[in-house]
Parts: sequence; structure tokens; C-alpha cells
Amino acid sequence: MGEISYRMAGLADARRLSHLGRRTFTESFGHLYTPDNLAAFLHNHDEERWAGELADPSFAVCLAEAHCERVGYAKLGPPSLPFEPRGASIELRQFYLLGPWHGRGISQALMEWVLAEAKARGADDLYLSVFVDNHRARRFYVRYGFEFVGLYAFMVGDHADEDHVMRLSLRETNER
Repeated sequence: MGEISYRMAGLADARRLSHLGRRTFTESFGHLYTPDNLAAFLHNHDEERWAGELADPSFAVCLAEAHCERVGYAKLGPPSLPFEPRGASIELRQFYLLGPWHGRGISQALMEWVLAEAKARGADDLYLSVFVDNHRARRFYVRYGFEFVGLYAFMVGDHADEDHVMRLSLRETNER
């Protein structure tokens, strides 16, 4: 499958990220939803929405690529989850990798970027939400020190999934 490269996404990547975002979400979770609910949710990955976020300096996206194919990405942005931040906070908004690329160290490399970028932006805490039944992802985040802080209703169309909101204190990781 070849060598993996990583780079910061720019405005010119909006179309590619729109496609990758739709593909990774559908591959991971599409089977859980009605076609109408899935289609409604996938509007979150419209090219125009990606372009707006990529033009906004409060967002940052790292792309993982193999032979010019986008295989995964991580997106940081301002907090949007229902929590009371303890200080300067940032949110891991999306973290996706295409199935055939699991187990190749890409998730670890993307997480290292997430942690470094969050710290460089001055965040004290990093938040995320993860589907309660996504056991693989929950184990991955726990390995990095994320802790459960509450529940969140993640909407896919008019369907509510139960997500765990998790937090990582970056102050503590800086002391390691």
C-alpha cells in the first residue's frame, strides 16, 4: 500500500475532503442509518462547508495520503460540544481513516499531530466525542489518556446516537 505522507490541508483540498469525509463516515457508520438520515448528515461534508472551515484559522486539518490518495484525516476546531471548559480548549472535531489503512500506524501519527497542534494553539484541554458503540476508537482515545466527562446526543438526521464526550488535559501531557 506504500509510504504514507502527512500534510496540512488547505483551501484547495475542500473538494477532496468533502469526498473523503463522506466516504469515511459512510464506510464506518452508514449501515446504522436510514438513507434519509444518512443523506441529511452527509450535508455536513459539503464542499462549501469544508471550504469555510479550511479558510477559518480556528480550524486545522491534517491529511494522510498514500500515492496521492487521501486515506485519512484529523480536524481540530473550536469547541462545539456541550461542556464547560476548564480553560483554553480545542476540540478534535473529526478523526477518520479508511478501513484498508487501519493497523498501519496512521492513526498514531495523526494523533501525534493532533496533540502537537492543540498544544501549539495554547489549548489546556482537548475534547472529542465518540460513538458509545465504537469500541475500537474509545480504546484508542483511552490509550492517549482521554477521560469520560459526559454524554452527548450526536444527531444523524433525526436519529440521535449516544456519544461519550472525552477530555484530555494537555497540561498533564506537557509534564510527561
